[in-house]
Amino acid sequence: MPAKKKSSRSRYGKGASKTVASAMRRKKSGTLRSGKGGKGGKVKSRKQAIAIGLSEARKKGQKVPAKKSSSRSRKAA
Repeated sequence: MPAKKKSSRSRYGKGASKTVASAMRRKKSGTLRSGKGGKGGKVKSRKQAIAIGLSEARKKGQKVPAKKSSSRSRKAA
């Protein structure tokens, strides 16, 4: 029997990866800011920088999975 072929379908596109990398560079240089329109404080958390990068990728229409809904809203429904 031939071996099963592994699917090369990835969750994230190359463009999304570049957008997240850009956000990480901005975090490192201290220019990445949180909040609507970047009016919030400086981003210090690595996880927050990744989340902002993924959000920007979604806005650009790049291949990124949909945002997970919070557990609070699932319980109410």
